[in-house]
Amino acid sequence: MTTAGVYTSTGVFVCFEGGEGSGKSTQSKRLAEALRAQGYDVVLTFEPGDTEVGKALRQIVLSPETGELSDRTEALLYAADKAEHVDTVVQPALDRGAVVITDRYVDSALAYQGAGRTLAVEEVAPVMRWATHGLRPHLTVVLDLEPTAGLGRFEGRDRIEGESLEFHQRVREAFVRMAGADPEHYVVLDARDGVDDIAAAIRERVTPLLAQAEART
Repeated sequence: MTTAGVYTSTGVFVCFEGGEGSGKSTQSKRLAEALRAQGYDVVLTFEPGDTEVGKALRQIVLSPETGELSDRTEALLYAADKAEHVDTVVQPALDRGAVVITDRYVDSALAYQGAGRTLAVEEVAPVMRWATHGLRPHLTVVLDLEPTAGLGRFEGRDRIEGESLEFHQRVREAFVRMAGADPEHYVVLDARDGVDDIAAAIRERVTPLLAQAEART
């Protein structure tokens, strides 16, 4: 889904996307540390679950104890998490000129609940865009990894991680497809590369965006 969205003129919004075990948490933390060292106001966050409401929703959508959920119910729960996240964490930080780095955002819903669950992406996307006021990241970093490699990094699996290999392959293909349709706002990196090499490539793409971020005084 590549229709026009809202890109804020204050702050910088960076999103990390990719399949399970691709290193999103590691690289988002590395970027946050690097930018803080340069004096920037950085908010490091994630979806689902980085709000009080989100914690409850995360438990529902990821716990194996939840069992089967309607695909549409699952999508709407993720949309609710995103709405609360944007309204209470992401947008306020961008308004003050911070760099917001999130581990997962709307593209995860389009890839997992859309392509993965085989719901029509053209139906899922408007719900997610409405929930987030159409707010889009200035840059989305897709860490691409073969699902068999990523899933092998987990001893136990949550509801989503426990889905079939075919499910996770559809998710991977969706991320790559979205990135290919909008290269100005995406970068796809091979998650098998060295951690330092990936971090350097990310900083290279983020640096030109920092002009509209406020440094700490």
